[in-house]
Amino acid sequence: MTGLSSLVRAVAGSLPATIVAVIGFGLLAMGAGVLGFGLRATGAAALYFVVWWIGLFAVLPLGVRSQAEDGDVVVGSEPGAPSAPFLREKAIWTSLLATIVFIAAVALLPLAGL
Repeated sequence: MTGLSSLVRAVAGSLPATIVAVIGFGLLAMGAGVLGFGLRATGAAALYFVVWWIGLFAVLPLGVRSQAEDGDVVVGSEPGAPSAPFLREKAIWTSLLATIVFIAAVALLPLAGL
């Protein structure tokens, strides 16, 4: 997974590339839901949004180090605040995770009426 991890880190180095990656994964998942599994576009978008948002809360705490753990507390801030949250990388990882979970959910659950 180090190859994928380094690719995600490289893409997250640029804001436009991060936006393209996040939107691209979303369009890929929603396209699979609409074209492959017969969902309506609005239903696919709503379901993907919910899966992405829940995935974000699962990914956010991973790899976070507090300022106190790093020994570099900014004066006036909470010592438990993250020193480097890597939010762009987490947005890409969340999008990848949400795409996989979304496609698995629409493949396994009968959501054709959505």
